[in-house]
Amino acid sequence: MGWHYVVFRAGYWLQAKTGILKLRFPRKSISQSFVSRQEWLKWKPEFLFDPQNLDLPRNPELTDLKWRVRQIRSGRFCYFSGQWFEVSDWHTNPCTGYCYPKNEHWSDVNDFSTKAGDIKYAWEKSRFTFLYDLIRYDFHFSEDQSTEVFGLIADWIDRNPVNCGPNWKCSQEIALRVLNWIFALHYYRSSTILSQSLLDKILGSIYDQMRHVARNTRFSEIAVKNNHVLTEALGLFTTGLMFPFFPESQKWKEKGRNLFETEIISQVAPDGSYLQYSMNYHRIVVQLLTWGLQLAELNDEWFSETVYEQADASLRFLRTCMDETNGSLPHYGHDDGALFFPLSECHFRDFRPQLIALESVLYSWKNSDSAISEEKAWLVSKELSDVQSYFEEVEDGAFDFHEDGYFVIRDKGTITFLRCGNYRHRPFQADNNHLDIWINGRNILRDAGTWLYNADEESVRYFSGTRGHNTIMIGDFDQMKKQHRFIWTHWIRKATGKSGYTSNEYWIEAEFEGFRHVGKGIVHKRRVVKKAGQPHWVIEDSVQNVPKGMPIRQLWHPDESFGDDFRMFATDKHGNEIPLIIESGWYSKGYGERAKCEVLVFETFGYYIRTVIEGH
Repeated sequence: MGWHYVVFRAGYWLQAKTGILKLRFPRKSISQSFVSRQEWLKWKPEFLFDPQNLDLPRNPELTDLKWRVRQIRSGRFCYFSGQWFEVSDWHTNPCTGYCYPKNEHWSDVNDFSTKAGDIKYAWEKSRFTFLYDLIRYDFHFSEDQSTEVFGLIADWIDRNPVNCGPNWKCSQEIALRVLNWIFALHYYRSSTILSQSLLDKILGSIYDQMRHVARNTRFSEIAVKNNHVLTEALGLFTTGLMFPFFPESQKWKEKGRNLFETEIISQVAPDGSYLQYSMNYHRIVVQLLTWGLQLAELNDEWFSETVYEQADASLRFLRTCMDETNGSLPHYGHDDGALFFPLSECHFRDFRPQLIALESVLYSWKNSDSAISEEKAWLVSKELSDVQSYFEEVEDGAFDFHEDGYFVIRDKGTITFLRCGNYRHRPFQADNNHLDIWINGRNILRDAGTWLYNADEESVRYFSGTRGHNTIMIGDFDQMKKQHRFIWTHWIRKATGKSGYTSNEYWIEAEFEGFRHVGKGIVHKRRVVKKAGQPHWVIEDSVQNVPKGMPIRQLWHPDESFGDDFRMFATDKHGNEIPLIIESGWYSKGYGERAKCEVLVFETFGYYIRTVIEGH
């Protein structure tokens, strides 16, 4: 991670231990009235949407939305886009029952406690993403939800003293919460429920929270450097624009805009791939880009051309990897179930609403199904792009994204996806040469997923390690060496790949040098050949310089009905069949969820495996 990182983390740890962080982030709320209610009602800021003029058809037939709102009213909330828990407070992990002390300074909160469990379960409700269900229900069913919305916000403020408890621990969580409150405030800005005292309470809390964020961005810039700092930057920029009566508004706006621009250029590669090596975290960046670019243009606060180029590259990269049938992408990389602004009824794994919204910022608008374009109606309510062309649909072919090592074959409803790249940034999973295969929206060979960040060592190693991917292991060793939490050593620094089309066949060739903690000069080469127009793949794996006496293990994670529709067999370098071993593994379809599954294994003490996968 470099000496800059090491020195900063050591200094930050020292500030926590000596109490300096308590001085920098005092437990004192700023109690004042920033604006009168009369001035608030007269002021009409340029925001993402006009609540009185939404270009969106009302749909009172959204029964799932109605059901979710009933759950919220009864005190049940959706966690990580899939699990429902009844939680009466803002500090309890519903899985362990542990309640974090709400009056403890945030710097003393242990976010990796075995007793408490994963702190994300305490944070999830406090993100307030459930507000979007209430607001959308208000719009579609014409039933005012302002009492429920403001009641929950006021309750959070009352029960979360400034700079105390788990919900002040992470600046990204704070910034996201504020963004979601701002969205709700704008929708209900004329509500009679929003009295002077309530307006003062909410604006005062937003001010306190963003003061915290503004004072702590260096931590995310240096120690985290991913979507966290982007969220914090957008929070500062949006707060500075929307609330010019805050003393630091101008400074926050400029800092947020400059930091957002710098980090987008740094984090998104020119070919559109993203430094976190994760499809879902890349989608978070897409949502932040959509919000940030549109809001900036509405207020004549333009970002540089390079930011638009990176946004366009992101759109193209994700569209290339996306299955057109249902909008799904490979379940690749870390995925904590995050969807910052859930503004449609589409499934969590459907990326189309987010990609359509960003596309509408960058290109001329297209007509599309309202079911997948509702997010666009909320976030991109005005067509501002001066680009007089539509986004070009992705056609079949072979595609290379060399910056971070992604190779994709699109052919007649199938997607063959392989990742093999150098780690220019901190790796999260040991998964080079992982192969994902899709047929008409079905993920027949898949990534095992994520499950939890704060889990037992064996489970963390399974999901983030080589074992949870469709690639090669040497014995029981990962491609890199796993250390504490999110840390890997022996980073893969030498990796190459390419793809192409020849004689009715698509192909991908990739190789990397890894397993440096196992032996010197170990190189895994993988060649994938896809017959054009047919469900037929040949995968050739060769591993050089394997230590004597150690087997190579080719791993496959099929979907539940793979054996009903496909067959798979393997041979060694002499053409002898390698017997199939069926082992027990895990599959996590969403954060916090896992189920046992079969893992198909071909093992040999040689150095070569040729595997055929075909429909039958």
